[in-house]
Amino acid sequence: MNDHIAVDVRDGVQTIRFDRPEVSNALTGEMFDMAADAVALAERNTSVRAVVIAGMPGVFTAGQDAKEIRKYVDQAKFGEAPIRFMKTFATIDKPVVAAVDGLCVGIGTILLLHCDFVVASEWSIFSAPYADIGMPPEGGASLLAPLILGYHRAFELLVLGEQFDTVRAVQSGLINRVVPPEDVDTAAFGYAKALAAKAPEAVRMGRRLMRGDRRDVLTRINQEAAGFVDLLRSPAALDALTLFADRKRA
Repeated sequence: MNDHIAVDVRDGVQTIRFDRPEVSNALTGEMFDMAADAVALAERNTSVRAVVIAGMPGVFTAGQDAKEIRKYVDQAKFGEAPIRFMKTFATIDKPVVAAVDGLCVGIGTILLLHCDFVVASEWSIFSAPYADIGMPPEGGASLLAPLILGYHRAFELLVLGEQFDTVRAVQSGLINRVVPPEDVDTAAFGYAKALAAKAPEAVRMGRRLMRGDRRDVLTRINQEAAGFVDLLRSPAALDALTLFADRKRA
């Protein structure tokens, strides 16, 4: 769709790939919008029955681009593009499989909470150190992470800022399968293809029943964005966020 988001449809599976390896797949507003458009396209395309979200070898994503975060600080407003991106994944009616190899930071880790099945390479690392950089959780993480991981492990990830290796991620329920790096894409596609081969109505019904009403998730995404603005009034949080954005841009 553009130079940094690649989309492919094959065997009933649409693959959406972050493709900006020169900056560890740091996500820009344009990339968020393009990925959200690709999800919407998959939702409308009756030949697509499952979606794979993937990164590049060695990196899923390093999170949001620091220039974008600096812009949020300057405008005292959380970006509309990442909000739309997360809401699109929160409400998609088709199963989503993630293929993670290597670094998975911030909104990349949060995205996994919205996926149905996650395949990761054995050396992948997951982190979401929001409190460290003066931000609240995003993407509905403050609701979904305690539900999926349990409160204490969610606190460890989102507030304490601990990194999870694949052992900890499996134990926590963040990921499903660990495979060698060279097998990540093939394995993820295989699971997505298996889902695509099932009766689509049954798959959708099962997901809806297990995932529950998504209105609570959408409301929480909005609350987290509002919390970002509130934190900008805190000198300590503002200093931490500014330092993070400036350091990453340097």
